[in-house]
Amino acid sequence: METKRNQAVPTLKLSHIVLFGLAYMTPMIVFGIYGLLAETTHGLVSTAYIVALAAMLFTAYSYGKMTKAFPIAGSAYTYTRKSINPYVGFMIGWAVLLDYLFLPMVIWLIGAVYLHTAFPNIPLWTFVLAFIFITTVINILGLKAAANVNALMMIFQLLVVGIFISLSIIYLIKGSSPFALFSFNPFLNEHFTFSFVAAGASIACYSFLGFDAVTTLSEETINPEKTMPKAIFLITLIGGIIFIGASYFLQLVHPDYTSFQNIDSAAFEIAVQIGGNLFSSIFLAGLIIAQFASGLSAQTSGARLLFAMGRDGVLPAKIFGYLHRKSKTPLLNILFIGGISLLAVKLDVSTSTSFINFGAFLTFIFVNLSVIFHYYFTLKNERKNRFLLYFLIPAIGAALDFYLFINLDKHALVLGSVWTAIGLVYLTFLTKGFKLSPPEMDFDEEEITKSSSLSHQKAAEKTL
Repeated sequence: METKRNQAVPTLKLSHIVLFGLAYMTPMIVFGIYGLLAETTHGLVSTAYIVALAAMLFTAYSYGKMTKAFPIAGSAYTYTRKSINPYVGFMIGWAVLLDYLFLPMVIWLIGAVYLHTAFPNIPLWTFVLAFIFITTVINILGLKAAANVNALMMIFQLLVVGIFISLSIIYLIKGSSPFALFSFNPFLNEHFTFSFVAAGASIACYSFLGFDAVTTLSEETINPEKTMPKAIFLITLIGGIIFIGASYFLQLVHPDYTSFQNIDSAAFEIAVQIGGNLFSSIFLAGLIIAQFASGLSAQTSGARLLFAMGRDGVLPAKIFGYLHRKSKTPLLNILFIGGISLLAVKLDVSTSTSFINFGAFLTFIFVNLSVIFHYYFTLKNERKNRFLLYFLIPAIGAALDFYLFINLDKHALVLGSVWTAIGLVYLTFLTKGFKLSPPEMDFDEEEITKSSSLSHQKAAEKTL
């Protein structure tokens, strides 16, 4: 495997990486969770996104530094394991596994909620099961979307976002005047308290998930030591600008967050308000396509990760290391993730997104701490601004992530803590009471990376 990687010729440039990262982030997710954020923040969604962006930019800085230190197809697990401690690294890997296993569930739940709003006579669980069934069958058969189809889906998403903002501007001007486009209300209103904003920001960070996915393309990138840090920062910044801008106009068009018929699908109601049935249909199609493509990729990635862990002995090999002879897909793992996703029938969007963010925030915190341990304590870099670059900035990032972490939904904190406790017990068992080194989780396996990102990578190259 290592030989194959070393023979690969780097072809990806900064623009390719940025486009791939934005596609993985799924820009239309800002509409998917807008209503939830509006209710949580009492109408201060844009402010919540600003706070979330600040935390993510500090974290993106740390990802960039660790990519320089380990310019391979890395992850938060790799950085923590090499910089801090193998046992701590294993637990961060366990947190990463949480995201891989449950992210498809959240993606499909959001899509199902919007379909249920458009077709209220059909039960929500029907749409959840439809998402799970279709994507599971596609992944079992090993069908891969063509690169040009992925490119079209990316362009379509950005086009829908652009049309949504344009129609919002037209709606505001017609309803009042050009001055209606400028207001501080989406950022500061009579309901403002930082506790509301912090609770919203802890959820808003869900929109940024995937900005670090580009680290899986390090070996395919030209001069990754310089390109990757720039790409990670730009992806986070551009994504944040899209989220802040879209939420700003959503709030201006519909300032009363208490009047939505269904808070979980608030953006659909606004789409009807500004564009009627025609645009709301286009908007719904764009959102469902985005959620479907994301769910397909997320389920594939999770199944391939479980396969790698089963093959390497981290998980029981007979189950998780099984590969179907004909389709060459990890059949049992795909079904396992589909089964877990059935929990979407019993969960709401708030708890499920916060549950995903539990694992995400843990990894973000430790990526920031990895910079401190690796550059400040281990290497002891002698640069004049060493304290600022390798201690203060990552420490601020870790502090911001931790603050948002403790503001997660209480149910999600309980569920996440249970998951962490299970991981700790399992680690104790694997290492015979910490007497042995923990088994290495191979998050960098080529099949994991390729299955989840190759089509997006090709799409980025073709689009540009």
